[in-house]
Amino acid sequence: MCGNLVSWRGTKADADGRLRVAVNLRLAEPADVAQIPIVRFDGLHSFEDLPMDGRRVGDYWF
Repeated sequence: MCGNLVSWRGTKADADGRLRVAVNLRLAEPADVAQIPIVRFDGLHSFEDLPMDGRRVGDYWF
């Protein structure tokens, strides 16, 4: 039995009708996810995306 959180899905749609989702990439093979871009957001004040800085998953893992 595994006790890891695999994914998450919001319960309410955004103004444009999209649901927020998250996936635990640490359960994937590093080579499969290394090139996925990191998207950060301000979760305290605006809940808006922050500017992209070019970092990818592999920049944090390797």
